Amino acid sequence: MAEIKFIDLFCGTGGFSKGFENCKKVEYKAVLGLDVLPVAISTFKLNHPEAFCISNDIRKVRRHYIVDNMRIRRKDIDLIIGGPPCQGFSSIRPFRSSNDDDPRNNLFEEFASFVNYFRPKAFVMENVVGLATHKNGETMEILEECFHKIGYETNWMILNAANFGVPQKRERLIIIGVERGNSIVFPEPTHQYNGATIGYRNRERMLMSEERNLFNREMRLPIAITVADAIDDLPPVKAGECEKIYGSSPRNDYQRERRKNESELTLHIATKHTSRMLEIIKHAGKNINSIPKHLITSGFSTSYSRLDKDEPSPTITVNFVHPASNRCVHPREDRALTPREGARIQSFDDDFIFAGSRTQIVKQIGNAVPPLLGKTIGESLAKIW
Repeated sequence: MAEIKFIDLFCGTGGFSKGFENCKKVEYKAVLGLDVLPVAISTFKLNHPEAFCISNDIRKVRRHYIVDNMRIRRKDIDLIIGGPPCQGFSSIRPFRSSNDDDPRNNLFEEFASFVNYFRPKAFVMENVVGLATHKNGETMEILEECFHKIGYETNWMILNAANFGVPQKRERLIIIGVERGNSIVFPEPTHQYNGATIGYRNRERMLMSEERNLFNREMRLPIAITVADAIDDLPPVKAGECEKIYGSSPRNDYQRERRKNESELTLHIATKHTSRMLEIIKHAGKNINSIPKHLITSGFSTSYSRLDKDEPSPTITVNFVHPASNRCVHPREDRALTPREGARIQSFDDDFIFAGSRTQIVKQIGNAVPPLLGKTIGESLAKIW
């Protein structure tokens, strides 16, 4: 099996690239991770020990420096992946230059310049669903035209992670580009989820499970992984407490796959809520309307809300340990999710190592691309190689 070397830009923790490396059809190997946050790069390095790592603003990193100092040859890079932050599109203009040292480039243009410099066979760019409608679709048109000008065919779809084995209704816009002449293949859904989504006006841009699965028993996909499927093997823990022993065996394939061969439970540390917050949490239901009015003064509709154990989770945010911010109260216990539970819902394996403080780890988990989503995209690209 040929080794496919790739670069991960705006890599964060490296969850996206870890998913690629977990593919069974193709042997992917991350050779470089780049991110502006030092703690994210520390996490990336812990889980990709053989890769080079750069913690810097991408606009300050010259491509020739990478080639000259990191033993990475341009012709060896088969793939570039990454997710430029949303602000990378706020001022996007028609692609002006592929100049390696153009100081006017914004974050997206830097991603495109990496593609143009290394000329990989393919690239994968992930982003928020809102990119599809940014400036009434003009941004997407400019973005695709940019890649067409440098010789790449592109296509984009909106993927819901729940359709691909992730216990979370997290939607992401995925753009795949290939060298002109190659075909673009998106993954086929592996799980059935047909609940409410953010969606997009053009349903053909949404890669969802086929509706016929609802009616044809032989064609029906497995039901989406639920919150309970993801975390109910983890021991009970009270607010402010920590548990380091699993205490029970995995109860399903998802839990078994996430545990690997780990014997010690990590990051199962519950937030120490105030007495007032604990009183609020006792009343937690599907939305903020479950909370007695005298206990709260304001909040989003999803604030102080309890997760449904029999459904995939809503999108995990960087505040999933703070009930005032979002829907993150444990399905049965009176507390917010622990970092380990958040990592499970994001499809991180239990042996994935996070660097930094608990607060930093929570933010890294919330910002990550689910590894299982990376894995399924990586496997869909198998025909290219």
